[in-house]
Amino acid sequence: PKHRWTRFMVTLPSQAAHDPTLVRDFLSAGMNCARINCAHDAPEDWQRMISNVRQAEAETKISCRIMMDLAGPKLRTGKIEPGPPVLHLNPRRDMEGRVAREAPVILDSSGAPGKSSRRAAIASLSVAHKWLKRLAPGDEVHFRDMLKRTRKFRIAERLSEFEVLAFISEGAYIAPGTRLECRQKNVETATLDFASDPHEIRLYKGDALLLSKDGSPGRPAELDSDKNVKKPARISCQQPEVFDYLKAGERIWIDDGRLGALVEQVNEEGAQLRVTHARAQGEKIGEGKGINFPDSDIQLPSLSAKDRENLAFAVLHADMVGYSFVNRASDMDELVAAMGEMGGEQIGIVAKIETRQAVRNLPEILVHGMKHDLGAMIARGDLALEIGYERLAEIQEEILWICEAAHVPVIWATQVLENLVQTGMPSRAEITDAAMAERAECIMLNKGEYIPQALRVLDSVVTRMQDHQHKKVSKFRALHW
Repeated sequence: PKHRWTRFMVTLPSQAAHDPTLVRDFLSAGMNCARINCAHDAPEDWQRMISNVRQAEAETKISCRIMMDLAGPKLRTGKIEPGPPVLHLNPRRDMEGRVAREAPVILDSSGAPGKSSRRAAIASLSVAHKWLKRLAPGDEVHFRDMLKRTRKFRIAERLSEFEVLAFISEGAYIAPGTRLECRQKNVETATLDFASDPHEIRLYKGDALLLSKDGSPGRPAELDSDKNVKKPARISCQQPEVFDYLKAGERIWIDDGRLGALVEQVNEEGAQLRVTHARAQGEKIGEGKGINFPDSDIQLPSLSAKDRENLAFAVLHADMVGYSFVNRASDMDELVAAMGEMGGEQIGIVAKIETRQAVRNLPEILVHGMKHDLGAMIARGDLALEIGYERLAEIQEEILWICEAAHVPVIWATQVLENLVQTGMPSRAEITDAAMAERAECIMLNKGEYIPQALRVLDSVVTRMQDHQHKKVSKFRALHW
């Protein structure tokens, strides 16, 4: 854009595949590059996102680049055993105990498995289509919950041929097989079904945890009759190859640093961990949560088979490829070779700097990537866990210096204006962070409800700051009071 030299990148939400207006609003508010995260959605969704970006470009006459971000060897927790099949529906009450908001639920006859409210914004219960199609707004569906209490759903709205929205004004515990009856109509009873949620694994400081290598589902600690631990809680790692590189005394962070642990022992079962960091109320471990090994020199293939599939798509449709978890020059060589085989020599590369090894090897990574148009992303989420939060400010300055010396543009990423993006109200500290981000060639915003507002605020902050600073050089312009 003519009025600022810093570009703005936005991670497209899944909604962007189906809502062209959303993408157009992003462009109109200041987006210059759309990021598609290949760890989410599917190729058909990416294609629709790209089509919507191109359509918005034509309508607004604003140019927009597209970056497709390869997932890379992200280490994550595995599956967790299902817990008891119980759904608790609980309306919200005011301070005097009166119902302030009924609990919503969707009755679904599409054949899809039902989901509890922990897995979806609104719980959905699977029922027979023949029964559901006879319901209408205003009907009441009665049932007895697990505590033998009589309860009822109020049918509020038919959402589609297969879905109706209902509300309940009293708390209820529901199990699969609960019988539903609509007394207002002469229809046979129905039974509902839904999938169980995973067991809750909650850990406290000092607890033992087995990070297992066999891929078996995770489960909570097993206790004896005196509440003593017979077997510690366990969770698997989706990439069992990492255990070849773990050593006793090394740190592990799980779920974006919410849970910290030390490796006490590595054996045939996996890694025996001791929790060193958790809040007083404990931390829950979920499925698919990120695992970081900041002290371990883990050497996994930088491009998985899935990454190569996604790369083939990106070469055809994107302007640049985001390279996650690049650690060394040989990783960059592997990507460059793969892109050459696919005819992607014209596609740019963004090296995402998010590990301790990547920081240490940054000059070599940049040199080996310069066969393509090259950029670097300061991916501060994983990077902070890898190098320690207290070193993040120092290291991001060093990355800026190195990239400026190499004439490589930088993307400043992770939690930029996150409070504003998520809630519509910025914190004071994140405004200062956004001002510091002006020194990079591009600033990335993540997904959230208030992206257009955040883009406008970011534009205001950056255009003011660019008169004071260019990259890491102060301009010493006249002060405005």
